[in-house]
Amino acid sequence: FSPSVLGTREHWDAAYERELQTFQDIGDTGEIWFGEESMVRIIRWLEKQKVPLDSSVLDIGTGNGVLLVELAKSGYMNLTGIDYSPSAIQLSEKVREKEGMSNIKLKVEDFLAASAELSGFEICIDKGTFDAISLNPDNAVGKRKQYVRSLCSVLKPEGFFLITSCNWTKEELLNEFREGFEILEELPTPKFCFGGRIGNSVTALVFQRK
Repeated sequence: FSPSVLGTREHWDAAYERELQTFQDIGDTGEIWFGEESMVRIIRWLEKQKVPLDSSVLDIGTGNGVLLVELAKSGYMNLTGIDYSPSAIQLSEKVREKEGMSNIKLKVEDFLAASAELSGFEICIDKGTFDAISLNPDNAVGKRKQYVRSLCSVLKPEGFFLITSCNWTKEELLNEFREGFEILEELPTPKFCFGGRIGNSVTALVFQRK
């Protein structure tokens, strides 16, 4: 990929400062990455697998925290969201407060330098964070490898990792996560047709940690 400001912390700090101000002004929670359907897809899969409601869930790069709110509304109780942008966490705290979901844990944390207490999760979810890391102008390859190492350290063996991406194909993600993970399932995403070829603009995969 070409390096992009979308891969920098400065971009996300500024973006979430704007969204925080907008939320305070008019109560708008801001953009939902990959739309509502991406959250429904994740929750449906968890329900289909009969994942216990008290399973520990980590939302990597939680942004406005709306996914965690939807998980809480679906009955999930052990929810944690992290983001390296303090403005994102401030926004997600406001959203949590507005929705009355006091049991959602939120903290400012850089996943690539995860603290020791961030461990033992049964489910990790990523909706666009790996994409953003992949666009970092400063050693994106090294950062992707560090992401996989961090994932191995926070996710329990046999835990599930659900990733939604618009930058990576299924084959590319299988290659990126080949160390320590095996593919369980590809989740259906909207298809598009261009020049007679059918493709997916979004890839959603479920991995299991070996």
